[in-house]
Amino acid sequence: MKIVTFGSVNIDIVAYAQRLPRPGETVHGERYAMALGGKGANQAVAAARLGADSALVGRTGADAFGTMVRNRLAEFGVALGALGTDPARATGMAMIGVDSAAENSIVVVGGANMAIGDDDVIHAAELLSAAQVLLLQLEIPLDAALKAAALTRRSGGLVIFDPAPAPAAGLPDAVFAAADVMTPNETETEALVGLRPTTPETAAEAATRLQARGLRIAVVKMGAHGVYVRGPGVAGFVPGFKVKAIDTVAAGDCFNGGLAFALARGDGLLEAVRFANACGALATTRPGASDAAPTLGEVEALLDAQ
Repeated sequence: MKIVTFGSVNIDIVAYAQRLPRPGETVHGERYAMALGGKGANQAVAAARLGADSALVGRTGADAFGTMVRNRLAEFGVALGALGTDPARATGMAMIGVDSAAENSIVVVGGANMAIGDDDVIHAAELLSAAQVLLLQLEIPLDAALKAAALTRRSGGLVIFDPAPAPAAGLPDAVFAAADVMTPNETETEALVGLRPTTPETAAEAATRLQARGLRIAVVKMGAHGVYVRGPGVAGFVPGFKVKAIDTVAAGDCFNGGLAFALARGDGLLEAVRFANACGALATTRPGASDAAPTLGEVEALLDAQ
């Protein structure tokens, strides 16, 4: 199966503390880590770890961080032929705080990611057209993402759009029409349709509002509380998995990588979301972003156990 991710590549600097600081406050941390991150890289790695033929389209800087993230992506088995190097801009960076309850706050500096444009789409046109599933996010310029989506859909591929980080002003209708599947979490759903889903009932209403904007399949995520799904002829709530979470940084990215994998191999929508839920849950049980992505064996073991 061919899964292509068009998105951001970052170096993540993660600080762990008992609690996150309030504005103007300094708190003592317990430890820190530096690792591969960026929603694009995370989702590409998540698909690769499950066994997919995973490729990444994007940019890094021509700097030491760029070399570091490229080496790590290659170790995970992600194809990098369409990952460009920007000589004028630094590799993207995310500064992440994680508290004792595994909640996080993140500041992202886009760097080379924000210079992605038409040239990147043209360079990767053959790859994008060959994708069974294309994964998109909002850490690169939206116009380039929409052009990539059009190439993949024109060739019969499926487009999964992760609307993160969601703009406060929401998204234009063209984005909903360009995607086959959208996977907002609670905060993103509220930004997009004005309703924060906290129960299966409110998530169902949010899914209806998303489809009213032109979306074909709405996958409304509520973290450990589960996911509500609505698509053509399919609607239902998929419960979450009970795990001991220590770090939620890449849970959403692992969910999307898992969803792409399951749909590419032909799973039904509700079955694919359950598989994706297991991927996201397992990611919370270990620290890091891309490093937290589970293997297919680990996901199948959790599915069998619960």
